[in-house]
Amino acid sequence: MDKPHVLYEVKDHVAIITLNRPKAKNAFSIEMITLWNEYLKSARNDNNVRVIIVTGKGDTFCSGGDIQEMAEGKLRSWDMKDFLWEGVHRIVLSLEDLDKPVISAINGAAMGAGMDMAIMCDIRICSDRARLAESYVNIGAVPGDGGAYFLPRLAGISKALELLLTGDVISPEEALKLGIVNRVVPHDYLMDEAFNLAKKIAEKPPLAVRMIKRAVYQAQTSSLRSHLDYISSQLALLTETEDHMEAAKAFLEKRKPVFTGR
Repeated sequence: MDKPHVLYEVKDHVAIITLNRPKAKNAFSIEMITLWNEYLKSARNDNNVRVIIVTGKGDTFCSGGDIQEMAEGKLRSWDMKDFLWEGVHRIVLSLEDLDKPVISAINGAAMGAGMDMAIMCDIRICSDRARLAESYVNIGAVPGDGGAYFLPRLAGISKALELLLTGDVISPEEALKLGIVNRVVPHDYLMDEAFNLAKKIAEKPPLAVRMIKRAVYQAQTSSLRSHLDYISSQLALLTETEDHMEAAKAFLEKRKPVFTGR
């Protein structure tokens, strides 16, 4: 029996989504896109999940679209439009709607749409064996999964254009220097590093974590006055939560707080 193209597990309030087509360099398939989106929805609706990690099986994070299918012309015109809008873009929009932190553990090559899927996560931890490229231009394509949206916000417009227009492959160290990834770690410690960070966040008050993420993204498209109005409302709501009271009591009693997400 064929193994599913995406694996999913939850432990210690952390959901791990693993792309599982290693022989195909974790290139997209209909099954992969469908499961990926379903698992993001499951993580969103599961109160036991507080943080999500996305990674790849084998030596590749994700190679994006299947080049063989492109060469054979299997996805053209409206078929390509539908594949993106009804498939891949649903993941992008699910991530935008998801107020739980998402960490990409970039275990290997992240090329084209694979790089897009890595950089659209909230925090990016990169193996020292990884390589990244917005390689669309090399096959006569455009960044169809959000690269032209996300990359300028991380690296600036000028550098993003350079990477998008040349398709150059960059090292983890250069990605770190440009602010594209948060950390570069030895390959064998990648998942430990990602999980430890996820667990550290998961141990914080869940509602506060979710509201902080919302506030940061809300601030990117609002005026200062609008943001301050928004954040004051969020803070007012948090003062009514059990977790807020527990955190304050634990601080005074010099003990570790226990949060329930209420």
